[in-house]
Amino acid sequence: MKILDKYLFRQFAKAFLFTSTAFVCLFVLINMVEKLDEFMDKNLNIGDMAHYYLLSIPSILLAISPVSALLSSILVAGRLSFSGELPAIRSAGVSMRQLLTPFLTGGILILLFNLLNAGWISPATFSEKNSFEQHYLTRNPTKPHENRNIHILEPGNRMLSIGTLDLDHSRISMVSIEEFSGSRLISRTDADTMHYIPKTGEWMMQNASTRILTGENEEFSVTAVKPVKLALSPRSLAELNLQPDEMNLMRHYRYLAEKQSAGFAGLERSMVKFHNKIALPFASLIIILIGVPLSAKKKRGGLASEISITLFAGFLFMGVQKTSAIAGYQGIIDPMLAAWLPNILFLGIGYAIYKTSID
Repeated sequence: MKILDKYLFRQFAKAFLFTSTAFVCLFVLINMVEKLDEFMDKNLNIGDMAHYYLLSIPSILLAISPVSALLSSILVAGRLSFSGELPAIRSAGVSMRQLLTPFLTGGILILLFNLLNAGWISPATFSEKNSFEQHYLTRNPTKPHENRNIHILEPGNRMLSIGTLDLDHSRISMVSIEEFSGSRLISRTDADTMHYIPKTGEWMMQNASTRILTGENEEFSVTAVKPVKLALSPRSLAELNLQPDEMNLMRHYRYLAEKQSAGFAGLERSMVKFHNKIALPFASLIIILIGVPLSAKKKRGGLASEISITLFAGFLFMGVQKTSAIAGYQGIIDPMLAAWLPNILFLGIGYAIYKTSID
């Protein structure tokens, strides 16, 4: 059995590497045709273009892994079925569970790589790719290191307004903190600048003027230095320009935790993308449960029909994944459910196919 497992595993690994390479080349070629005029307008050389597409490979691999795993499993299992090897293997007492073992072993290795890719490699390359596009391809590049007119809801019905945030020099200018009781403004503090004190975990406002409103009266005071405790950290401010796709898994988790504690709304899209970084790597393993049992029996139409059916299943998975993600972005369903729903549905389909193949 060990020899058979090694043989099937090698065949699956070769097929997966071949199909993944073919899909990556296809995606790169299509994108290159679309962007070729833009590359020529910007006078980019071959080295720059090669660097750009090398940065694209991790995200492409993550997207096409389920389809590659599905196609690889049906190529190997289908070829064994139509060549007569699979019936001989089954007649020797090899169960469907034993037959699936080398394929699932390959699926687990793909899962582990995709977790690393989705959690760390792809975000790092996406960030560098984004910087490349801003520097070379954007017609009117914006200054990514400066933010203006930022309004942040803090716990305790406080609104923090920042006139200018200079991330390069860690300088915050034109700061205003408004505190409310229900819908009524009860105090407002304005300051020229503000900086963070790591030892105390407080922000220090310079030249702060405070107005306290009590009924029809107003108390006004001015202090040179005024400490204030905020839920928002300097790291959170530094991440204001980051997209969810640019954050590694741990950074993304901290980002969501800090934004939720600070009272931010509209985090559904970022939450779906966070859960997708965990859910998507499992898709390649789950979808193998469809490919191998489906190809284990001879059917009319030959291997070509099985490839068509299973490719349809693979792209259907991607369609369901996109649809559920959009539903999660819009808050129609829970963000975690939006990320895991395609896996749950196709796990059920794969299990049903597996049970019928045993009979």
